[in-house]
Amino acid sequence: MSNNVLTTSNGNPVENDQTSLTAGVTGPVLLQDFHLIDKLAHFDRERIPERVVHAKGAGAHGEFVVTHDISHLTKAKFLNRVGEKTPMFARFSTVGGEKGSADTARDPRGFALKFYTEEGNLDVVGNNTPVFFIRDPSKFPDFIHTQKRNARTNLKDADAVWDFFSLVPETLHQVTILYSNHGTPDGYRHMHGFGSHTFKLVDAQGQWKYFKWHFKTKQGVKNLKADKAAELEGSSPDYSTHDLFEAIESGNYPSWDVYIQVMEPKDATTYRWNSLDVTKVWPHKDYPLQPVGTFTLNKNPENYFAEVEQAAFSPSHMVPGIDTSADRMLQGRLFSYPDTHRHRLGVNYQQIPVNAPKVAVKNYQRDGLMQVNGNGGGGPNYGPNSHNGPAQNNIVGTTFAAAEVEGLIGRHSFQLVDDDFVQPGNLFRLMSEEDKNDLAENIAGHMATVKQEIVDRQLSHFARADPDYRHRVEAALAKLQKK
Repeated sequence: MSNNVLTTSNGNPVENDQTSLTAGVTGPVLLQDFHLIDKLAHFDRERIPERVVHAKGAGAHGEFVVTHDISHLTKAKFLNRVGEKTPMFARFSTVGGEKGSADTARDPRGFALKFYTEEGNLDVVGNNTPVFFIRDPSKFPDFIHTQKRNARTNLKDADAVWDFFSLVPETLHQVTILYSNHGTPDGYRHMHGFGSHTFKLVDAQGQWKYFKWHFKTKQGVKNLKADKAAELEGSSPDYSTHDLFEAIESGNYPSWDVYIQVMEPKDATTYRWNSLDVTKVWPHKDYPLQPVGTFTLNKNPENYFAEVEQAAFSPSHMVPGIDTSADRMLQGRLFSYPDTHRHRLGVNYQQIPVNAPKVAVKNYQRDGLMQVNGNGGGGPNYGPNSHNGPAQNNIVGTTFAAAEVEGLIGRHSFQLVDDDFVQPGNLFRLMSEEDKNDLAENIAGHMATVKQEIVDRQLSHFARADPDYRHRVEAALAKLQKK
């Protein structure tokens, strides 16, 4: 007799999985059929709430290896020895589309990494672009609403997209990247990743420096032209997911080199651009990339839902030696990401295996939905206590870097708004003729049905970045109108 017996969720053996319990052959199904109710109730709840953003994605397990010593910059243990290896998990995604949307849609790509270090988990939650559309978290819900469906028609709304972009010119840098061919990467393996935000590296003495994460694909950058991306939306909507899975399954493991840029705090007060503005980059000529290590993805998930759909990343998941900055968008994300995980997965989302640290978790958090790790057993649920419960280590500066903060409380706008056009213009001028034309045609294709007043407002922003930028978009729009 086989030991592989089907059971209910509470372990009872099931004698018949094919027939419901009824009152006679033709009678009604009975409510007392626990197995049927158990089975249907679980089925009814198989779809957890979809991510508001980054709903469509793929992931894989891997390993990070330190190749260069940066112990003089940070006390983070997983970075402090050449050859140190750390298990990790990565999730790549589109941003605006629903879970069933196409992988090749024009959209930034999420680039989220979870490092299971000896000091707990470190998450780097970035994108495949070094900047973002906005720099204040108050604008984030509004921006995302423009990328979703119209509240009345339930259709994607180009008017809303360009209305927002034209009224919030800080978006221009990211818009320029998005409507270039970088807006449609050729799969997840062939794109760079960026932490985008400014963080702090903290050394053993508590001294700190600003830094940014960079992840350079070793497979080479490849992008799709608009017509090819559109073709794949119809013929292979899961193109990037399939490509990543098959590459790893065949042993063709993708990898990325890890770099950082480092800035002295005193430089931030005099630098040409606000170092805490996520709509800006630090040019490499001023702050060159410094190598740190390499990560390789070498194992596909055994179960997509358990390991990818339930993976939860947050920039607030940090380790000693890495700290936050006053980057406004980062500050907003520190709250918003764990908050959405608690809504989507439950308050104990970090007990889900893919999210659980590889080290012991000791605290007084108890109860709540899906409490599955023993709930603290019979120990006290408060601290401090007299029962030898976990206690603080009393080491000053274990996690956070000391920094002075002063200023008047208020809703302070960013200064030097003309900066919003300098870097997009520089980026445009770096492009080849072919890339400039593709950029203009991609923008025109999306703006073709947009109200003229919105188009005119956006064209003025292109002109402030570079007159030729506006000229090419206008020419591409005129060409479409003649068709």
